[in-house]
Amino acid sequence: MTRSNRLRAADVTAEGGKANGGRRPSNGERSSYFARREAARVLRCVLEGDERRSAVASIKSLVYSPSVRNKKATFALVCQTLKHLPIIKEVLETSHVLNGKWKRQEELMYIITYDILFGKAIVLLGDAEKFILLQKDALQSTLAQILVRKRVKDVEGLLLLYPTADVPKPRYVRVNTLKLDVESALHELEKQHKVRKDDIVPDLLILPPGTDLHDHPLVVNGSVFLQGRASSMVAVALGPQPGWEVLDACSAPGNKTVHLAALMRGNGKIIACELNKERVKRLEDTIRRSGAPNVEVLHGDFLNLNPKNPLYSKVRAILLDPSCSGSGTAADRLDHLLPSHTKAHSVGAADTERIRKLAAFQVKALSHALSFPAVEKIVYSTCSIHQMENEDVVNSVLPLARSYGFQLMTTFPQWCRRGLPVFEGSEHLLRTDPIQDLEGFFIALFVRENKLLTKNGSCPEGIEDSPWEDIMVPCSRSKNRFHMRKRAAKGRNSLCLLSRMSKMSRRLMFYPYHRRRGPSTTDKSTST
Repeated sequence: MTRSNRLRAADVTAEGGKANGGRRPSNGERSSYFARREAARVLRCVLEGDERRSAVASIKSLVYSPSVRNKKATFALVCQTLKHLPIIKEVLETSHVLNGKWKRQEELMYIITYDILFGKAIVLLGDAEKFILLQKDALQSTLAQILVRKRVKDVEGLLLLYPTADVPKPRYVRVNTLKLDVESALHELEKQHKVRKDDIVPDLLILPPGTDLHDHPLVVNGSVFLQGRASSMVAVALGPQPGWEVLDACSAPGNKTVHLAALMRGNGKIIACELNKERVKRLEDTIRRSGAPNVEVLHGDFLNLNPKNPLYSKVRAILLDPSCSGSGTAADRLDHLLPSHTKAHSVGAADTERIRKLAAFQVKALSHALSFPAVEKIVYSTCSIHQMENEDVVNSVLPLARSYGFQLMTTFPQWCRRGLPVFEGSEHLLRTDPIQDLEGFFIALFVRENKLLTKNGSCPEGIEDSPWEDIMVPCSRSKNRFHMRKRAAKGRNSLCLLSRMSKMSRRLMFYPYHRRRGPSTTDKSTST
């Protein structure tokens, strides 16, 4: 135990002695004391993020971070307090018991009020607890008045006026193959739980809903990660190979980042970019637990990275999972417990404006990803169900993507739910359904058409290793037209490069071709 923790424990012991007539507090009482304070810190972060509509992390992520010691008790307190929060706020406001001093600690007051009115707390340690206990009769009297006014018999009936949806969902566990093979993880988890393999993601295991693994040794040491199926499909869709250099553009909290590292078997390099300082800490902790040796954390804005910088000249794949509305994983993140959930139908216009701004950022980020010269594959993914953030974003960048030589490719062809049919090619996109799949995700895979084929389907001899910069990419093979673009492609064996030549020699090369086609069919945009 650190010195600060020893001092805190001593303070709790002193407070408990005074509150209990000199009796030393039990371990359970001390544990509850600390859990209430940890829950208050989590609750403050959750409520502040919900008010801004820009949360740093989900409830689960905050509770199960390394800084929280008593995770189970803290999680229960946060969830139950949020569930009862409309009632707790009304009781405290109607009774006028909070003065200026305690008003500044309102999250702790919410937690303690829940514990006293609705929980099973009998003896509570701490000055804040003592204050609420002195107001217990007034709080209970106010609660009784509210029940009469709302014409309900009990608290359960009152809660029905503030409905929250609890959705049973299987527990998905992704095996971190950097530390443990799938069969060993399966054997270990089968000792206590019913486990089966997922038929979509090779390293994913499925356990019954409600399975609590947060304190399981395999989770604690990073041998397995609690990660949903759709989230686990994203890195697999990108499919990076060992030895590649990969850029994870918006990487925190890092589950997809370390999944990429596992798929690459720890070989190559992953640049994990994250702008938010607090999320960088969570990202670094995720990487540390995973044991991934090939991840380099970059604290900065992905949009500020210069694609022409030599540092990124070997990046072959980009995973772009940008900020989104999170509408597809609202139930999994327990968003139905947040105050904004009950107002969702009354602020539709505000939500639409927020989604529009998110989509504008997403278009900008995806366009930026397409501009990296050596990139061959890009995955764009969101945990949103909105067309504006998904199909509309992809459709808006398609002309730019094609100009860079990218085309949409089908990922997980065995998956039946594809993109909304709002543009030609949307059948390549992948969607998961928040009802049928219990989470809503969207995945788009862009692949660069990286070979200039001859009539027999092979690359012209001697061109693959050419050091020059002019790349010729077929735009329409049926019409035998070509689009010329400048790209830095030195050292890329996967591209077919056109030998350097003067503008005049190019015109001479293509002149007979244009003459054969005739001036009336010449496309100036692709023939220069």
